[in-house]
Amino acid sequence: MSEVSKASGEVTLSEFNEDGKLIRKIRSFVRREGRLTKGQETAMDNNWPAMGIDFAQQMLDWKEVFHREAPVVLEIGFGMGASLVEMAKNAPEKNFIGIEVHSPGVGACLMGAEEAGLTNLRVMCHDAVEVFDYMIPDGSLDTVQLFFPDPWHKARHHKRRIVQPEFVEMVRKKLKIGGIFHMATDWENYAEHMVEVMNVAPGYENTATDGDYIPRPDDRPLTKFEARGHRLGHGVWDMKFARTE
Repeated sequence: MSEVSKASGEVTLSEFNEDGKLIRKIRSFVRREGRLTKGQETAMDNNWPAMGIDFAQQMLDWKEVFHREAPVVLEIGFGMGASLVEMAKNAPEKNFIGIEVHSPGVGACLMGAEEAGLTNLRVMCHDAVEVFDYMIPDGSLDTVQLFFPDPWHKARHHKRRIVQPEFVEMVRKKLKIGGIFHMATDWENYAEHMVEVMNVAPGYENTATDGDYIPRPDDRPLTKFEARGHRLGHGVWDMKFARTE
């Protein structure tokens, strides 16, 4: 049994057992409406029927969703979607699904997907925690991506960071054995936090062979923001953890 409470743009998902005892709470964020440009609005109208997935309390069947069987890569919080579109374009042999709560970002992603002529990308505009709980089958994902999440850099806000023990366990259950949870951040303190959480999370193994981090993989596109950061001497930290059990 679960209960959802919303306040100040946040959603807290509370789960109880049959005796009414609280099992867990995961805080995430509700869908944020924003002003769409005319192009984004047109892209939503034109492409949502083919590429959009509406939230429903029903498990998805990836073969039905993509009309084929292929590895599934899911990205949480794809922003404006430029790198997600590029990844889907560069890997036509994989299926991609992106979840983003910001409507203009979804519209921009659909614009890019339409221009690229993609057929292997689907998007959702909903809270990722609810999508994972109600729609993603256990053990069905090859990769989960979380790139540049909000760092909540003030110490008193660290509890709002999405990478927490409950969240990474939720991700683990949806990954196949051997599936990868790939994270990237440009905040060193958050990178350290991610590694700290992941190192004690059951059922994961760090794929890094030299220290905690890996070089940016070729399949993660370099964003304009990241390229500018590199020029200014800012670091970016990538981590890949594999599900082992």
